[in-house]
Amino acid sequence: MGAYRWIALFFSIWLMCGSAQAQRRVALVMGNSAYKSVPKLSNPANDAALVGGMFKKAGFDWIDIRTDLNATEMRKALRDFGGRARDADVAVIYYAGHGIELDGTNYLIPTDAALETDSDVLDETVGLERALFAVEPAKQLRLIILDACRDNPFAKSMKRTVAARAIGRGLAKVEPTSPNTMIAFAAKAGSTASDGDSKNSPFAAALVERLPTPGLDLRKAFGFVRDDVLKNTSYKQEPYVYGSLGGNDVPLVQAKPAAGSGPQASPDEAVRRDYELALQIGTREVWTAFLAKYAEGFYASLAKGQLNRIAAEETRAAAADKARQAEDEKARLAAERAKRAEQDKAAATAKVAEDARIAAEKNKQVEEAKAAAAEQRRKQAEVAAAKALADKQAAERALAEKQAAEKAAAEKAAAEKAAAEKAAAELAMKKARQLEDAKAVAAEKAAAQKAAAELAAKDAAEKLQSDGEQKFAALTPAPTQPAMSPQEIARAVQSELRRVGCLTPPNDGDWNATSQRSLILFNKYAGTKFDAKLASLDALDAVKAKTGRVCPLICDHGFRANGDSCTKITCRGGYRLSDDNECVKGSDKPVASRGDAAKRDVERKKGESPSSKPQSGGQVVCNNAGCRPVRPGCRLEALSQPQAFAKGSYSNNNSNAEVCN
Repeated sequence: MGAYRWIALFFSIWLMCGSAQAQRRVALVMGNSAYKSVPKLSNPANDAALVGGMFKKAGFDWIDIRTDLNATEMRKALRDFGGRARDADVAVIYYAGHGIELDGTNYLIPTDAALETDSDVLDETVGLERALFAVEPAKQLRLIILDACRDNPFAKSMKRTVAARAIGRGLAKVEPTSPNTMIAFAAKAGSTASDGDSKNSPFAAALVERLPTPGLDLRKAFGFVRDDVLKNTSYKQEPYVYGSLGGNDVPLVQAKPAAGSGPQASPDEAVRRDYELALQIGTREVWTAFLAKYAEGFYASLAKGQLNRIAAEETRAAAADKARQAEDEKARLAAERAKRAEQDKAAATAKVAEDARIAAEKNKQVEEAKAAAAEQRRKQAEVAAAKALADKQAAERALAEKQAAEKAAAEKAAAEKAAAEKAAAELAMKKARQLEDAKAVAAEKAAAQKAAAELAAKDAAEKLQSDGEQKFAALTPAPTQPAMSPQEIARAVQSELRRVGCLTPPNDGDWNATSQRSLILFNKYAGTKFDAKLASLDALDAVKAKTGRVCPLICDHGFRANGDSCTKITCRGGYRLSDDNECVKGSDKPVASRGDAAKRDVERKKGESPSSKPQSGGQVVCNNAGCRPVRPGCRLEALSQPQAFAKGSYSNNNSNAEVCN
């Protein structure tokens, strides 16, 4: 019978320890997006998938993810989950979708709800109390997370059967009556939450970031969630938690055992739980079974101390029993009036038994003191291990927060840099567009001026031609204008090139290489593109249109250009003329004599073209392009009118031609 009792106790301890080690956690996740009577919500179904994935990664034993549930499906899901929660230590319900508060009571809205009147809320929705009822059987933690504080379109459209009935904005404050129960709202009572502009709501994104942290207490985790949501919504949405937990940390995910040097610094969790369970039972059989399973280590030493305490107690009990038996024997002998010797013997035996009892009592006290001291050392070791673990977790959290802050700062700096580069690019593009617009305006203005000038020139030419025709019509009935020969055109072009400073040889009518080079020079400095191989009337008209010098004046060494003539460079005393036509200090080179300078002046004047300045004679020649003074070295000769038209010269007084031979 004793062996059977020992085996039964051993297996009961084994089973109880096994259940204590394995914490069973279950979760129900619901997300309603596709509402039939109001616009669809974009995020709840995505949020349900995200949070359900978080529970899977956290190692939950059972997870049920449901989306777009009608009223019947929601009630069935809660009923089935309540059955699962009976065998669970931790039960969690997450709901995302629409919710409504009516007369201080919160309701979750299924997808098939119409809610045409306020009385329909009782029939077409599921009360929050139903969810609390479903998690209530859990042994250690009951948690409900509601991402249902969105701006509710049903509240705006439903009719009130009672004018005084209150339909709140958001959800109402809740105070759970069951212990170890928490209700987390996406926004505090009376306010609404954002559905978010991205794939998930700000509340759901913060939950999956913070809750799975190993060893992090739920109260701190939801505090971090609150901070993240406030920051991400520009402090417009503040999550809130109702309910209370005990003094111990309650993490959603247990912390990993910290690495240490020995069992005392970090006791094994399974051994500790078995020891505490055996300590509650406190029998020799239980401690013997414990030592059979854990023969070495810190907790084995504590168990041996407990066995010594039990042995001392048994010794004390046996001694007390013997003393009681001796006293009974003494009383019996005295009652029977036994002999004095037998009474003395019994008295001595009773005294020995009493001494043994006292010794056993003292031994028991010593063993109890030892066991109490060992138990105190165990608690201190566990407290030290817990403190070391908390310090490590705090350091890890601080490091993670620092890294997150540095990452956020880097992202902000990158965003600011990108914004600055974008602004600079936009400014550059704007300036480029403005420059192009200005060029276009200038081009249009130049084109308009050119067109106006061409039109004015055309009008003037037509008027002049009309006046000439009228005058000549009075003299001859049908005058004819003979065409100019190529030699005459070449001579006229040479004469005009000489006038604008591009031709040095005389205008003999021979269009040779020198004349071609002169026209090339004119093209270069006048910006024209005439063919230099032949003299044309277009080139003649273009050169005539220039009123001043076009080609620059080139002077010999010792002379510099001054208007249309070259002047001699004179250096002051102690300076000489360098090869670059600059006066430099020194006189090591011979200075040109007056005779040499005079000789160079004569040669230069021979090579230079005559000045285009009008002479003092005041003679003026006119043609179709206008009137101008007669060039130096030229004269006017009277011509007949046909000859004058052939030469391209005409005067208001008579028909004269400019002769430069």
